[in-house]
Amino acid sequence: MSKSLLFMACVVTSLLMIACGAPTNRNADVPAGEQIGIAECDNFIRAYETCVSSKVPEAARANLRASVTTWRSEWKKLADDPQTRGALASACQRQRELTRTSMQAYNCTW
Repeated sequence: MSKSLLFMACVVTSLLMIACGAPTNRNADVPAGEQIGIAECDNFIRAYETCVSSKVPEAARANLRASVTTWRSEWKKLADDPQTRGALASACQRQRELTRTSMQAYNCTW
């Protein structure tokens, strides 16, 4: 899988989860807080969760937490696959940069 295809898959998944708003049970196999095993992904998720918990108004948290649930689930699957693991660090870095802009509305920085 090419890096650009992996990146686009991450972006599309993220946007779909934000648009849909409600988490689903399909991600129940990856517990909240589980590590991906890729430092760039784990650091981003940790920073994002801290921002959501500490700076985002309660009314807006559910949708943002749904994004984390999806990222964690999808990235864990990609990390477990030797064919996609190598491209995951850069995909997580790109997702971090994309998300940084939208989270500035809540005064989140990372």
